[in-house]
Amino acid sequence: MEILLNFAALIPFLPILMFLVYGSLALVGLLCRRADNRLAMTADDLFFVFVVPCLNEELVIEASINRLRAIPGRNTAILVVDDGSDDATAAIVSRHVERDPRVRLLRRSAPHARQGKGAALNAAYRHLWSSGLAVGSGRDSDHIVVVVVDADGRLELDAPATVAPLLGDPRIAAVQVGVRMYNRNAGWLARMQDMEFLVFTEIYQRARRQHGNAGLGGNGQFVRLSALESLGVEPWTDYLTEDLDMGLRLQALGWRTSFTPATFVSQEGLTTLRPLMRQRTRWYQGHLQCWSRMADLLRCRDISGPRAVDLMVYLITPITVQLITLSLLGYLPGQAVIFTTQWDSFVGSLMANHALLLWWYLFIFSLTPLLGYIYWRAANRRVRDLSLPQAMLCGFLFTFYNYVWLPVGWRATWRLVRGQRTWAKTLRLAVQPPPEVHQSADEPLPAIHS
Repeated sequence: MEILLNFAALIPFLPILMFLVYGSLALVGLLCRRADNRLAMTADDLFFVFVVPCLNEELVIEASINRLRAIPGRNTAILVVDDGSDDATAAIVSRHVERDPRVRLLRRSAPHARQGKGAALNAAYRHLWSSGLAVGSGRDSDHIVVVVVDADGRLELDAPATVAPLLGDPRIAAVQVGVRMYNRNAGWLARMQDMEFLVFTEIYQRARRQHGNAGLGGNGQFVRLSALESLGVEPWTDYLTEDLDMGLRLQALGWRTSFTPATFVSQEGLTTLRPLMRQRTRWYQGHLQCWSRMADLLRCRDISGPRAVDLMVYLITPITVQLITLSLLGYLPGQAVIFTTQWDSFVGSLMANHALLLWWYLFIFSLTPLLGYIYWRAANRRVRDLSLPQAMLCGFLFTFYNYVWLPVGWRATWRLVRGQRTWAKTLRLAVQPPPEVHQSADEPLPAIHS
């Protein structure tokens, strides 16, 4: 019995070991990456349509539109989709429409509005053709790029110029840029989200792009119009993570996806635990929904070997949450039984497990220096954001922050089993990004005349 319990104590290590192996292979992949075969392409060769889906975003939409209008170049358009807002969102956007011919407003009303982000993006896709916006650009669909930006998104001014060379490879359907929290100094929770996105992109996204598997997010996503056409009349589905699902469907059709850490989009991080857990539950449930794409991915002739392994490992990673929880639920009650019925055996087991507990502590926190260093390097890429000791402290706190996925995973699984798919909208805080986040933030916005 005691041998079985001691073996059960090792089970929580298995998911962590899997992450270490996967992360190590990702780092090796970065070191062994192949030469870049991109064709020469610049932002001037492309036409960018920034699509901003909105639902009651009066607190943040003004700053987002100003940011998009400030992006250099005239080969851009901004399409704001008002998905049935009942606040001042449409009025704010309308003022920009009057001042700048590049800004357009698509208003949706009941019963079609408020059917999810995917439905709003599909409406924008149809509007590109029905309004003549796509045809009027004078470019073919391979050279028209749809850029999905959340209403709270602050896209870096150099993003189109940075992404354009990656799209020189005709196999690339979409490029995801990095994501940061512009209110990361608002508290430890916002800082942890900033670290979460940066560490994930610095290790996994940079490695996964070598296979053409980079994950697509709902903010800062650059997609060829021709790639969207290959998905049919509704490129986005009603999955809770419609961005991840679209990327997988593109890969199943033979396309590849890429990522660049050289630029990023900033968004508002959540500052309280309850909305964070609600958001992550939605993401987790959406990830589970995407398991339905596994068969299509495996049937694709272009997906094999390391690329196929990477996709499957990435899709099944949520299982690790259940494994950790089940192993703890199986081990702790057994120790409680020994404690209450066999005190001598419990003390002996506790003494024998001193070494095990020490190894457990070292195993869990051994990644802290590495994670802290990676975050420090990435966070200070453009401006000085935090010191190395501060980054190390963040790495220590990040270990505890990740345990939020344990209750989230089970809640998401329960919702999926029960068929629950409705979600309340995340409320905005209207926190303005600090000036030092953007390289050109000290420069005034250019005057744009219609």
